[in-house]
Amino acid sequence: MMIFKRAACLAGAGLLAAGIATTAYAQLAAPIQSPVPQGIDAQDSAGFAKGKYAALDALPDWGGIWFLVRSAGPQTQPVLKDDYAAERERWRAEVLANGGVERRNRSNCSPPGLPRIMRLAQYPYEFLFTPGRVTINQEAWMQTRTIWTDGREHPPIEEIDPTFHGHSIGHWEGDTLVVDTIGISDELEFGEGGVHSDQFRLVERIHLSPDDPDVLVNEMTMTDPLALAEPYKVEARYRRDRHGSLIEFQCSENDRNPVNEHGETLFE
Repeated sequence: MMIFKRAACLAGAGLLAAGIATTAYAQLAAPIQSPVPQGIDAQDSAGFAKGKYAALDALPDWGGIWFLVRSAGPQTQPVLKDDYAAERERWRAEVLANGGVERRNRSNCSPPGLPRIMRLAQYPYEFLFTPGRVTINQEAWMQTRTIWTDGREHPPIEEIDPTFHGHSIGHWEGDTLVVDTIGISDELEFGEGGVHSDQFRLVERIHLSPDDPDVLVNEMTMTDPLALAEPYKVEARYRRDRHGSLIEFQCSENDRNPVNEHGETLFE
């Protein structure tokens, strides 16, 4: 009798567990309803792409992959304010004293983030047009940028979790993609030893060269009321490889740079 009761209890526990599991599965299987992005009607968002692909034919042809041209315009440095200028000079002195090796407070396998990720030599870029967004794939670090073109606005800056690529929204002015990005981590450099505040903003105007359809031009303007004395402008140009493709980049399989107990790279 005791065995029967025990079996009955186990059976009841099994049914209870099954009921919990079924409920949990139903909750997991139900659609996830995130808040609608600010400034946009739900049905206009990039999440509703079906039936909107035909409009992409009107966009310019950015097919293939693109390699940075090293001689893209003058290589100027940002004009920094006060403490930011002093920090850059400290960085320069340390790098010179250590044979050109830069100490970093993050993994050697971490990407440079914006805006430097858009000025990398050797590793190509790929631009994908889909309804409501432009996606930029960068071979180095296998990075992906999302530029929302569905009409949404930036969230308030205090609600953005600072990241390597920030929050980018874009729109088309003729054949030029205009991209506005905020929320880039203030732990990232944007020039030679130059760091910025959480008020940093990057505006890009990306278009094909009028002189050569196989050259893509990215006119970048950076502003920061706390760190920059004036807007910092640079231009990047990319050469097209129509039939190329990106290859896998896995830094962690070749990360041999030693670090100390504070996570800083060692000068060796």
